[in-house]
Amino acid sequence: MELAYYSDYAVRLVNTEEPARNKDALTSVEVIRELFGQATQMARRATDSDVTRFRSVRTRLRAVFTAADEGDHTGAVDLLNSLLLEFPVSPQISGHDTLDEEGRPRWHMHLADHPSNATSGYAAIAAMGLAFHLTEFGADRLGLCQAPPCRNAYLDTSTNRSRRYCSDRCATRANVAAYRARKRLEAERPDHTGLTDENSQESTTPADR
Repeated sequence: MELAYYSDYAVRLVNTEEPARNKDALTSVEVIRELFGQATQMARRATDSDVTRFRSVRTRLRAVFTAADEGDHTGAVDLLNSLLLEFPVSPQISGHDTLDEEGRPRWHMHLADHPSNATSGYAAIAAMGLAFHLTEFGADRLGLCQAPPCRNAYLDTSTNRSRRYCSDRCATRANVAAYRARKRLEAERPDHTGLTDENSQESTTPADR
């Protein structure tokens, strides 16, 4: 498993909130445990007190995406570095008892952590994963959805750095809205067809004579 994989932890946490819609899905310890995904051992450490702590980390992670989305790459790195300092991890080589075709362990890097609570463990993995993604692909690969009112975070992995939306659904919604806006502008424009035809006839009459 590549270390950049862990960047998805940051995306999942940030997207538990929809500020423009005043919605927050991070309301219980059960939601926190779902965020851990397959990391069930860490998820079992979560308690009700982690809800508030997770929200605090979420605010800081969103600030990283916001800075990157606005082109403030240095600011994004500074914010991310502060998280890395506060929530350190210990990278380790792991095999997870998975063997390849020749019976050898499938070695890969794993982010081992020894936190005092579930929030520290999650924050450490999310920050480190995001840091690896940023340094490998660039800060401009961290974005926020451009389809109002959605502002979900996403990681741009497109070949031409063209991603602007968090999902196909938002991309379709934005395209439909843009199409309707163009149609409204076209409908509001004055019709100059009659005037053009009249001028055309006047200009050609003398020549015909």
